[in-house]
Order: sequence, then structure tokens, then C-alpha cells
Amino acid sequence: MSQRHTIRVPAPLRSHPSGPHIRLELSLRSEVRAISPFVDTLMHLIGKCQWVSGNEKDVEIALREALANAVIHGNHEDPGKQVYVGCRGGTDEVSIVIRDEGQGFDSGNVPDPTAPENVKSSHGRGIYLMKTLMDEVEFERVDDGTQLRMTKYLRK
Repeated sequence: MSQRHTIRVPAPLRSHPSGPHIRLELSLRSEVRAISPFVDTLMHLIGKCQWVSGNEKDVEIALREALANAVIHGNHEDPGKQVYVGCRGGTDEVSIVIRDEGQGFDSGNVPDPTAPENVKSSHGRGIYLMKTLMDEVEFERVDDGTQLRMTKYLRK
């Protein structure tokens, strides 16, 4: 079965205070196999636009972790559910918003994977990576799941 991604460019793009930008709204089915082609496509755009030149790998790793969490932990790999992704890129930053259709969770209850008692645990490493690689990471519980906002700024 071929993978399809929904790409919707919202109504007229306006100038942002930091300059021109592109804003996309995308979605993918909650299947692990959909993550890599989706990330490859979005990272190709981010790389071509040079929004965070030299920091693309950080964004890519954080994006893969965030989508894996949304698909596996949020939507429990239910192919009937979607993961929604908003991406806004401009001359000096890229912001990504990811929302799943799961039960939601409290990000404050995720144990620190660097604490001695958690070093051998496999939980919490994705969130730790996102927070380490991105400049801003915020989780919000919403009515129909969890929403994550990540931002990476261009270092000049």
C-alpha cells in the first residue's frame, strides 16, 4: 500500500515579523512505517530553504522522536488515527507542532533518563533528545491528545 501525506498550505501567506516564511499543515497515518518517508520529505524542504542551515540533523532527530512518540505512545499505532504536523519556517527559524489523537500525558511525569536510577530504562529518551537538540520544546494536553511545539533557531 502506498503512503500518502496530506499537505495543505493555509490561506494567504503573510509576512512574519522576522521576515517571509512558509507555513504547512500536514498529516500522516499512525503507522511506524509512515514516519521515515514523511520526515525525509519535510527535511528535504527544510534543507532546501536553509532555515536553520547547519542544524538540520538536530531538527531531523527531534522530529523522528516526536513522530514516533505520537504514533506509538499517543495513537497506539492505530491506523485509523492521524498525527497532525504544522511546520513554519522562515529566514532564521523552524517551528514544528505535532498533535496526536491519543489520551494525552503529563510530560512532567516522564523520568529523567540521565538520572542514575534511570540509566538502564528505555523510557524518556526521546523527550530528552528533543529538549537537548531543539531550542524550545513545549508539551500541551489538548482535548483530543497531546500537542508538542518545537522550535530551532538559526545560529549566526
